[in-house]
Amino acid sequence: MISLNIVGGGRLGKSVARLAHDSGRYRIGALLCHSPASALAARDFVGAGVALTDLAALPAADITLLAVPDGEIAGVAAALATAGVITAGSVVCHASGVGEAALLAPLAAQGVHCASLHPAFSFADPARAVAGFAGTRCALEGDAAALPLLQSLAADLGGVPFVLAPGGKPAYHAALSIASNYLVTLHDLAARVAAQAGMADEVAAAVLGGLMRQTLDNTLALGPQVALTGPIARGDAGTVACHRQVLSATDDALYCALGRATASLAAGRLTKVQQLALAAALAPPAV
Repeated sequence: MISLNIVGGGRLGKSVARLAHDSGRYRIGALLCHSPASALAARDFVGAGVALTDLAALPAADITLLAVPDGEIAGVAAALATAGVITAGSVVCHASGVGEAALLAPLAAQGVHCASLHPAFSFADPARAVAGFAGTRCALEGDAAALPLLQSLAADLGGVPFVLAPGGKPAYHAALSIASNYLVTLHDLAARVAAQAGMADEVAAAVLGGLMRQTLDNTLALGPQVALTGPIARGDAGTVACHRQVLSATDDALYCALGRATASLAAGRLTKVQQLALAAALAPPAV
């Protein structure tokens, strides 16, 4: 049975430990937290492991996961290296979305195989996370010697592991942020403009929500080039100009920035005349 330590008993740490324990393939060694109460709560949720607060008391393990905030990863790695409790040849990983395995450099210098394992999943509530984790994609990068064990861990949790290119972590996390966070921003923009049309909140939510879901399904199934519809895809500069007349200065700037990117995506289906008309319709206002 593979031994697993968790440093950090927050939502992600507790969820991963519970999933690993429930798989029957892992022995949870320690759940280490800042406070005794947090460590005991983590142990109770997981149903296994020793509750600890002292890094120096951490037992040896095949895998140690640092499930701490991004800003603490390097400091915890340095403290573990100083404490000398991580066995050379074992695997240490962290779960940052943007940080790379290099954050664990003090441990790598001691012969530890260092990597990162980031599940593309929202751990808002551990109980819900455990119930809904199956099928989650898990990004891996770092020491090649660490990857086979972490691929197995991700799969045993119910996830689907994949390996990033060296140096690809920032681009990976940027892609996730664009796909997730900016979709929310677009919804907010559309809802505010819909309110100008006199649409009640519940009506706007139904209309926009249905269209956004349908569009997302289309672009995932068909690809952005084929899924793109609307006035810019048709080269309809007149409609674009009409839209701009009702937008605030802030919303207009965002609309035009997105419009220019959309026009670039649609360029292959537009005539030169249409491209020039759209460029003029989407130009920033003269100062």
